[in-house]
Amino acid sequence: MRARSRRITACLLFCLAVSLPAIVHAQSSAQVPALLRIEPLPSPAGANSSEPQLTSQGGHVILSWLEVSGERAILKFAERTASGWSNAQTVASGTHFFVNSFDVPSVHALSDGALAAHWEERLGADEDSDASKVMLSWSKDQGHTWSRPVTPHHDGTNTEHGFASLFEAPEAGLGLVWIDARATNPDTESGDMSLRASVYDAAGKQLHEMVVNSRVCECCSTSAAETAEGVIVAFRNRSATEVRDIYVTRFAHGRWSAPAIVHADGWTIDACPINGPSISARGRDVAVAWFMAKNDQGRAFVAFSHDAGRTFGAPVRVDDAGSLGRLGVQLLDDASAAVIWIEKSSQHSQLRVRIIKPAGTRSNPVTIADTEGSRYPRVVRDRDELLFSWTDTDKGSSQVRTSRARLVSQAVAGIAR
Repeated sequence: MRARSRRITACLLFCLAVSLPAIVHAQSSAQVPALLRIEPLPSPAGANSSEPQLTSQGGHVILSWLEVSGERAILKFAERTASGWSNAQTVASGTHFFVNSFDVPSVHALSDGALAAHWEERLGADEDSDASKVMLSWSKDQGHTWSRPVTPHHDGTNTEHGFASLFEAPEAGLGLVWIDARATNPDTESGDMSLRASVYDAAGKQLHEMVVNSRVCECCSTSAAETAEGVIVAFRNRSATEVRDIYVTRFAHGRWSAPAIVHADGWTIDACPINGPSISARGRDVAVAWFMAKNDQGRAFVAFSHDAGRTFGAPVRVDDAGSLGRLGVQLLDDASAAVIWIEKSSQHSQLRVRIIKPAGTRSNPVTIADTEGSRYPRVVRDRDELLFSWTDTDKGSSQVRTSRARLVSQAVAGIAR
């Protein structure tokens, strides 16, 4: 078993250990009755489906997922319609896909009508190796055909490249960040993993590749959003003393800002917690949600910014009695945020959602589904509703599920004070 597999196994055991005995008191803040009603939404995903992702751009909401048949994985997607989901379409398939619930593919709509997709493939035939590459492909005909895939990194090393987040670059181009292990030695498990970025123009030509941060958490997902002042990316940093707090960096005018901390949790852990942040932006408002387990207590938080991510207010506790993390966040019109997370009790895990105001007021939580704690759920806003997706494993085989909750003016007004 190689480095990534060992990290994942160790950290899954860690998450179970910290969440079961931890009974953490909820933040002292006013709460109001639950304001979201969860409604089932038939999923377009087929049997043996998993690893969902939800994206939204310019009124186009896309659900992507993987379906596995034998040794072959198939990346599929569907678009939200007035009546549900469109018919599923295939982006790519193969026997070298890197399939896990922490590092998932995505499909994004761009403002010029094109679609962009990413996924991860193994480098070589050794299934025990962590060596992998990020793959990118574009479609100019609503997903009927896709370009020959390319990789954004050209270091030629047999190391890990993954945990990518895509965003729209200026002039309808494509940008992305990813975690890169080219400076590591897989045999000795030494060296640092970095956060790198690349930008493509609308024709799919790569313009440049750059280092954003030279030392980051090895297997925590990244997250990107677009503000009124440029793109902002959230990631889990890794200090020389193994403090792994959440940082953001902003991309504008072709430059990345110096990474800045969201909140000094001071969580020191000599392993990757496999729990990256989630970020959402509307105009100059930004929300970042994340997990930490300082003092062996799994907790979830959200923090708000009103200056495009330059500064953040005090974090607000998201969970009630203990969390496994796996957070997602979506900003609403009044700068409040809908946050999803995995709440952990002594008997089972639940996917929950609540609305939180920057001042700390929270709606009561609503349970979306009972779920396996190691799976990553997703949330996205589509006009006047929230869409959720997760992987259901209750009946043995995996199945991507979707549901929705309507956003009404009363929901926002109900937590205004």
